[in-house]
Amino acid sequence: MSRAFAALIDALVVAGLGLAAQLGGGAARLLVSGPPFSVPDPPAWLTAVSGSLIAVLYLTSGWGLAGRTFGDQALGLRVVARSGRRLGIGRALLRAVLCLLFPLGLLWVPLSRRSASAQDLVLASAVIHDWVPRRGRPSS
Repeated sequence: MSRAFAALIDALVVAGLGLAAQLGGGAARLLVSGPPFSVPDPPAWLTAVSGSLIAVLYLTSGWGLAGRTFGDQALGLRVVARSGRRLGIGRALLRAVLCLLFPLGLLWVPLSRRSASAQDLVLASAVIHDWVPRRGRPSS
């Protein structure tokens, strides 16, 4: 259940980043062409592509650099390699893409003996409960 809440928080963060990008586009348009201010209304395909890109970049940077996103931090979760070491940027990118393309992979968590999602099984990753930030640990 905590992973679902973390994913919900992360979805809200991604939506906020998308909104900030859209408002930034309106501000840039205002600077170039002058008043009045208006928020751009991009086509649906562009919104989907840019939202997906924002989500992948957000998840990759969170899992690859710190081992956790804002949602994970709020619920005391950390994404690690099965060995317990940091996931690394490459595997974090693959995990982010798999989570975006196959979000139903989380449905495997309650069926798994080790609470692994389908993405965890494919990439040999794990989500652990870890409230304490890690400092000075060697990275993989």
